[in-house]
Amino acid sequence: MRRLLPPLNALRSLDAAARHQSFTCAAEELCLTQGAVSHQVKALEIELALQLFKREHNGLVITEAGRGYLARGARRVRAARAGHRSAAAAAAFGHDHGQHVTRFGR
Repeated sequence: MRRLLPPLNALRSLDAAARHQSFTCAAEELCLTQGAVSHQVKALEIELALQLFKREHNGLVITEAGRGYLARGARRVRAARAGHRSAAAAAAFGHDHGQHVTRFGR
């Protein structure tokens, strides 16, 4: 069964690798190993059945499919982040607008 959302760490690895055109530099930025970044991106490629990067001797080249996926994913991550900040700010100032908080778990 396919996931509805990709792991956030895989998206972060994809973003960093695309910006640096290198799994090694992405790993340094994310404080991970090069192998971990490569594995996360490869798992994402397998799940999507898309080649996100061309792996070349002197680095990575993001594919058109990778660029499109990253653009759509980044837009959604920014929207989620903005929503989270807005909700957190409202909660910090006691502005729940008459709505009750639903707690999940125990």
